[in-house]
Amino acid sequence: MAFGSHDGQKQQRNEILSCKSGGCSRECGGGTCSHNCKRSRGPEGGVYSPASLGDVPDEALVRLVTRIVLEHLQATQSTALDETNPQLAHSRMGGILPPAGNEPQNLQRRVRQNAATTNNPTEVVIGVGPAFGSGGSATINGLSHSQVLSEIKAGIEEEGMDIRIVQVFKSSDVAVIGKEAADLSGSGIGIGLQSKGTAIIHQTDLQVLSNIELFPQAPLLTLAHYRQIGKNAAKYAKGESVTPIATQNDPMIRAAYQVKAAIMHIKETEKADRSKETIEWGRT
Repeated sequence: MAFGSHDGQKQQRNEILSCKSGGCSRECGGGTCSHNCKRSRGPEGGVYSPASLGDVPDEALVRLVTRIVLEHLQATQSTALDETNPQLAHSRMGGILPPAGNEPQNLQRRVRQNAATTNNPTEVVIGVGPAFGSGGSATINGLSHSQVLSEIKAGIEEEGMDIRIVQVFKSSDVAVIGKEAADLSGSGIGIGLQSKGTAIIHQTDLQVLSNIELFPQAPLLTLAHYRQIGKNAAKYAKGESVTPIATQNDPMIRAAYQVKAAIMHIKETEKADRSKETIEWGRT
């Protein structure tokens, strides 16, 4: 038997096993599945079962995630993205995002005016992203936006500082949101918060891509972390010595949450508008 023929049969057997490991009870030969089993095809025609995604190379994983995100968007573009039917959109997205426009009562915004810089040295400004509270009502790991804000505010108040909340529309980037909050703050200290929960403590005299503290792995953040973020921001505003917050670092969290993070970021970015002014929420 020729080596090429032997290699071909071996590859076919591997694809059959991979298809079965993905939950398909029939045999799929030659890399083709005609009965819609839940397999994911790699860039070179290889097959990845759900159980083996942790072994997928980074480049292939990015391509796979991109394809899944595009499929979600195509399936929901007539209902989910234009938010004309948020309950149906939530159902069609498989519950991956909370229903749009279903924000908690205490997040209903009472807009006073376009946000302005103050001279109050005892305030910390919390800046939230374009879709905060309207593109979903919870962070990537299920913490409600109202709870997250309440904990950050509690941490600031425990340090005896004042609070303002603004919504930044110019960008979905947490660094830009945090820098805008810091620039508007009388103390020069601001907190940036994306809808998915990524947070940053920023200072007005720093460059946008610099920061005081960054919390990039939103799936690992707890309410206790957010409360401490508020406390630390207030201490920076008071000029006190601050111990940076220790957070967990899980290298596998990227693969576990990448699809959900991508979809939530798309929702946030869709609501970004460079021409729209930052607004101040009513004081609570």
